[in-house]
Amino acid sequence: MTALHPFVIQGDICYSTSPQTVETVENGYLVCEEGRCAGVFRDLPQSCRDLPQIDCVGQLVVPGLVDLHVHAPQYAFRGLGMDLELLEWLNTHTFPEESKYGDADYADQAYRRFVRDVAQGPNTRACIFGTIHTEATIHLMDLLEEAGLCTMVGKVNMDRNSPDSLRETDAQASAAATADWLRRIEGRYAHTAPILTPRFIPSCTDELMEELHRLQSRLHLPVQSHLSENQGEIAWVKELCPQARHYGDAYHRFGLFGGEGCPTIMAHCVYSDGDELSLMKEQQVFVAHCPASNTNLSSGIAPVRRFLNEGIPVGLGSDVAGGTHTSIFRAMADAIQVSKLRWRLVDASLPPLTAAEAFYLGTAGGGAFFGQVGAFAPGWEFDAIVIDDSRYTPAGGLSLMDRLERSIYLCDERDLRHKFVQGRQLF
Repeated sequence: MTALHPFVIQGDICYSTSPQTVETVENGYLVCEEGRCAGVFRDLPQSCRDLPQIDCVGQLVVPGLVDLHVHAPQYAFRGLGMDLELLEWLNTHTFPEESKYGDADYADQAYRRFVRDVAQGPNTRACIFGTIHTEATIHLMDLLEEAGLCTMVGKVNMDRNSPDSLRETDAQASAAATADWLRRIEGRYAHTAPILTPRFIPSCTDELMEELHRLQSRLHLPVQSHLSENQGEIAWVKELCPQARHYGDAYHRFGLFGGEGCPTIMAHCVYSDGDELSLMKEQQVFVAHCPASNTNLSSGIAPVRRFLNEGIPVGLGSDVAGGTHTSIFRAMADAIQVSKLRWRLVDASLPPLTAAEAFYLGTAGGGAFFGQVGAFAPGWEFDAIVIDDSRYTPAGGLSLMDRLERSIYLCDERDLRHKFVQGRQLF
């Protein structure tokens, strides 16, 4: 099927219309025109009846999933060091692994495995950390473009508190390497875009943050980083940035914390509260909630209910390799589970997430960072997956919402029949 040819999918359609509401249409019709959704219909309009149809009767048709936070170079060591906390884990496993990406052959093999996994799974969009290595980051972007996914990828910046093999010479050298990377990829991709990526405050000097702000102001690029993930990390930021009111302010002082013209994702936000939370709301900073890694690395449980109540935009992140699975279905299930623990053990005033809310976070919630993405509203970009849930759902007797909830917990790549990104059929 040619990318922009109109077509119709017939199947059992589910998509979010709000954080609490999932619209379901049994044996309905989903129409794609010019890479965008042209509507969901219980009866196919006469004007669409001559369009090519894909028969998915009895199968679930849902928006493609969105991963707001994943480290591609960490895919190779998933499942290691899960008994460590964040900072020790970074030094023991992450930094030694990421140092290997200066080797083009190693980067090629490792990134091919990562891209193949994501391409075969339910995620259609992702915001991805690379490493400091320009060549490897460009190669990762090439592979993602070839796979047909829609992604934002960052060459990481690090000029302090890092091993010699990962520490860039100084702020000017780091900024110059980033500018060179941006120059080399300009106009190169249709579906892969750059995103500025200061790793986190401990690895970036004030001088580097100033340089990145200059680049951001000139090129109007989005930003991704980490925020208030771990108590030891937060204490370290206070030592490094005594003038900052809180961790978020350490980014905000350099104009790299949301607001007009600077779309920003901050991963984790486990301990965001008070003034930091107010600033996130004011600046509309996106939270990438990463429940698996926050559990694996003993960081804590982010107050996602509070983010939703406050109107702070929230999506989900796999955070491989703090998380061990790239599928955002896994992140949905984890988000529900940890929210129950937080409600029971930490703060009974914040009710746990529902399946509908977790589904929203993994589709329209995260998709909003990419624009009109993550739902089947007319005019929105057409990202969709088709799930054959017959392996774990007996025929008849369950509502579409029940089947969707089971898919959150049970679906894997064996069950995916089709995948579409911006109206292009990947399989």
